[in-house]
This record gives sequence, C-alpha cells and structure tokens, in this order.
Amino acid sequence: MTDILEATGQKQLTQQERFEKTRTLVFTESSEACRQLAKEVADLIEKRRKENRKVVLGLATGSTPVPFYRQLVRLHKKGLSFSNVITFNLDEYYGLTQDHPESYYRFMHDQLFDHIDIPKENINIPDGTVSLDEVYDYCHGYERAIVEAGGLDLQILGIGRTGHIGFNEPGSAVDSPTRMITLDRVTRADAAADFLGIANVPRSAITMGVGTIMKADRIVLMAWGGNKASIVRDAVEGPVTDQISASFLQQHEKAIFLVDSAAATRLTRFQYPWLVGSVNWTAPMIKRAVIRLAEEVGSPILKLTDEDYNEHGVGELLASTNTEAYHVNIDVFNEVQHTITGWPGGKKDTENEPRPERAKPVQKNVLVLCPEPSDAIVGMAGTIDRLVEQGHNVRLVVQTSGNLRVRDVSARNFAGVILEMAVLAQGKGWENQRQYADSILEELEEKGEFGIDSALVRRLKGLILRGEARDAGDVCGLEDSDRISFLDLPFYETGRYRRFRLSEEDIEVMKKILNEVKPHSIFATGHVGDPSSMQALCFRAFFEAWEDCKDQAWRKDCYVWLYRGKDSDVSTHEIDMAVPMSPDQLEQKREAIRKFQSITGDEFDSPFDNQQIAKEYDKLGMAEYEAIEAFERWT
Repeated sequence: MTDILEATGQKQLTQQERFEKTRTLVFTESSEACRQLAKEVADLIEKRRKENRKVVLGLATGSTPVPFYRQLVRLHKKGLSFSNVITFNLDEYYGLTQDHPESYYRFMHDQLFDHIDIPKENINIPDGTVSLDEVYDYCHGYERAIVEAGGLDLQILGIGRTGHIGFNEPGSAVDSPTRMITLDRVTRADAAADFLGIANVPRSAITMGVGTIMKADRIVLMAWGGNKASIVRDAVEGPVTDQISASFLQQHEKAIFLVDSAAATRLTRFQYPWLVGSVNWTAPMIKRAVIRLAEEVGSPILKLTDEDYNEHGVGELLASTNTEAYHVNIDVFNEVQHTITGWPGGKKDTENEPRPERAKPVQKNVLVLCPEPSDAIVGMAGTIDRLVEQGHNVRLVVQTSGNLRVRDVSARNFAGVILEMAVLAQGKGWENQRQYADSILEELEEKGEFGIDSALVRRLKGLILRGEARDAGDVCGLEDSDRISFLDLPFYETGRYRRFRLSEEDIEVMKKILNEVKPHSIFATGHVGDPSSMQALCFRAFFEAWEDCKDQAWRKDCYVWLYRGKDSDVSTHEIDMAVPMSPDQLEQKREAIRKFQSITGDEFDSPFDNQQIAKEYDKLGMAEYEAIEAFERWT
C-alpha cells in the first residue's frame, strides 16, 4: 500500500501514468482513501507531539472531505489528541454569520471541531462578516497568522466543477493571496440546493489564494464520484491555466490527487489505456477505441481507414486482431446501432434480434428509482412515457421528499391561499386550516431567510413537491396515482445536504419496495455521485437492498439500467441503450420538467444534454435524431 503523504514527493512511476502531470493515487472506494489518509495524519500528529511540536493543517469544506473528517473523529475516540494541532480553513461565504446553517464555521464545527479536543484558539476560519473597508487588512492578517504558526504542513483540498481550489475561480493567478472573490455562476448553482435557491447563495467569499495554498509543504486534493472525473482529468493531464486553478498543483513538488475509481474514469490510463500500454482487445475495449478514434478524427465510424488507426495510436488493435479497419468498423457500427431502440422495455417477438432489452416477458414490471422528485423526469422522462405507452407496469418511486430544495416563497404562497379561502368562507369550517396556515407563516417568519425549517414546514414543502411530481408524472403518462410512490427515506428527513447518514431503516424501506414490485427492469441513478451526496446515498440504499434480495426469485431475471443526473456526463462508448426522442417528445419532456416550479437549479438544461448525445450519435454515422436519453447496463 502506497503511503499517501510520502507519495506527495513523487512523480509518475509507471508508463500507464505518463499523461498525468501530478501524482494521482486511485482507490476503489473513497472510504478506503480517507481511512488511510486519516491514519497517516494521526501518525504525523503523534510524531510531532513526541517532538513537542505543532502540526498546522489547512482544511477544506464541502461534501468531499466529510468522510475524512469522520475518520479523524473515529481516531480521536480511540485516543488521538488534537491538542497540538492548529488549523486554517480555506474559505468562507461573505456575509454569513457563524451561526448561519450554511456557514463554513458551522460546517466545520458540526463535522469535526465539536467532536475532537482541539483548543478553540487553534481554530482559524475566515470571518465572513468583516466590513468591506476592513477586508484587505483582514485577509493580510490571515496570511500573517499562517506564517506565524510556522506555515501549513498539510493542505487538504477538494475541487469544484470549475476546477477551483478554495474559492479560486477561473482567472485566479498562481500567486494570488487571501482575498475576497466573486463566485462563479456554476459554483453558486452547485450550492443552490443548500441555500434553497440560487438567489440566496452569497455572491462573494473570502478565500485563501492559490499562492497561499502553494506555500503549503504538502498538498492532498481529494475528488470522489464520476461527476468530478472530467475536471480531474483536465487538472491532472491538461495545461497549467488560470482557468482551472487546480492545474497549478502540477507545479508543486509535493502535491497529490487522491481519487476514487469513479473520479478516475476520464484519466487516459483508464479511459484510453491503449495509449499508455498494451491492452486485451475485448469487444468493449474495441468499441471504446473505435468511437474515440472517430471522435478524434471527426469521421463517421464506417469511414475510418487503416491510416487513421495507425496515426492516432490504435494501430495495435488492427495488428493484434489481424483485422482490416473495414471489418472492425462494421462490427463497431453495428454494435452502436444496436444500442438504439424505441422499445426500452423490450419488443415482442424479437428474441433473436440484438436489442438492449430482452423481449420477454412482454409486459414487464418496471421500477424507476428517483432520488429527489425531479431526478427521473430530468433524466428519463421520454423513456418513462415510452414504457407506459408500450404497456409495461411502470412504478415511479421517489426515494426522498426533496423538501430541502423547495423555496420558502412556495410554502408562503400555499399558506396565503389557505388564509384567503378561510376569509372567503368567513371562517365556517376553516378554523383548523386557518390555524395551520398561521403556524406556517409564523414559523417561516421566525426562522428568517436562512434558518432551518421546522418539521411542520418541511412536511408542507415535501407535499408541495409531491404534487408537482404527480403533475410531471401525468405528462409522462403516469396518470394513475398508484403508479407513483413516495418513500420519504428517513436519512433525508432528519438531515441536511452534505450531512446525511444512511441507516438500516432506509435499507429496509428499499427492500420492501423491491419485493413488492418484483421488477423485471430497474432504472436507477446516483452511481457516479460524490459518496456523500444525496443521490449517491439513495443509490447506496438501493444497492444494499439489492444485495439483501439476492435469493429472491425476481432478482434472477432483473435488468438494472443506470441513467445520469444533470451534473454528470456520459461517454458515447458507455451507452448500452439509447432511446431516441422526436421534437414533440422533447417538448413534452420540457413540459414535464416545468412542473417543478417550487425548486430552482439547472434542470432545464437536461433536454439540451439529450440533444448533445443525439449529435454525437449522428457524427458516428447513426440516424439523426432530435434527442437521445442514454442508459448503461449495470452488471
């Protein structure tokens, strides 16, 4: 097992890693990486204690370091003391007080500081309430405090979708100091759910600069989940650029990327392994190589030549298989073409045809798992409509209420309507309803713009979103009320984003619905998300329940199809089933998405992602479609 902190002083050690300009360690699971890193940090703390010296740690926030902090808390409970540790946090939203539920001060105490014995005076977190005319001097003082503490021994980082470290958004210079910065639109959109709408997300933050971070003795950047895979590749293998501040770590002598297998999928050694060594040319590997070649050359598959293969690093495929490009092209073309189907539940009397879904049983029990109420509509509304239209027993199962995403204004408007109806009825028979509406409005007023919702308010918000989900289901053909189920998984109802914890009760709820439906086909998502994300936890709940059902008769003949969320892309070679959509069907999907008026986010971008997939298929020489919803077969 490679020591993480020792590896920070090493560069790439193998031919397979030659495209990686920063050392990158890949772990199967994020939990494994966090457990090892926490043990090494604990060893460093103990070593310094024996030397009567301090350890200075730079810490990050967000969902990425949460499992690492939990490991540190676990080690503390076993006897590790943090009395000789000084910490400096990367950043803080500007304008948030320490008691704000989304402040990083609150986050760090909830996740770490309240559970260990670190002295309060050793904790340093930027103050988001400093007046504007004092910000410059305050930031200069923060840097001076780091120097006076002896400098950062180890800086822990995450990475944002814009490639930022800390809040160093695109355009940040390599020598930038601690300062106030304006947040990028993508960064604010990613935080929208935490703040109940992008309008509530602060526009500025105080952050350590890239220059401050680069002065750390060692740097460990962590990235989990497939939605980070593309930006990890760009930061590790791409050019050093101020448009991706994480790319500056290529210039640090002791920086390392710590990623799980999902976040590593876009690195060359995993996505295009034939470019870094010999490979076993299996059918999936050939498909991947030929599609990548067609995309790089800008040619349909059937027009690729022997010269194209040789000039773009895929000549070994032809040599090792002793096959001409013409025949390889035909095989791959047919394989990609066979992923396209207008029958996502299978088609009757096509047992001998190469189709993604089996023909029998003709009428299938189809279970669509939806982490938050809008996820399945965003990911596969067109496919749901097809499945219903073609006579399958479709059950849409919404795993969580999604109430944390509902804006206060929606709850306030609902309560307002009840009050107006009570007034019109002159109170006759409406006393209870009026009392309920008054309670909602009072609690919303009392908690303020950013307070934590009461159980009563969260319940109302969940019901509002439940109604919108039913309306969206109607658009997709799910008119019958028994076709949509709402599980309200307990882990969500008792938690907040980045602070959820799955329980056995959640697994039992999932097992019950699986055994009730006895599905022939399951559609699920969250498989590539950050392990601490709500979608990933929902998928984990499904996975655990799936494993517990391994002896059930229905499971032996059940296909599981994976769809992607709005924040994670899918490579063409990963697609096992492509369901085309006409312009009318795409507009119907837009109409279904528009039913979710109580939440904000990037949901409306999804149809354009579907159009992009269709364009990629068109470039490969497939039939031209308006849009395509894509799925992977889970094995």
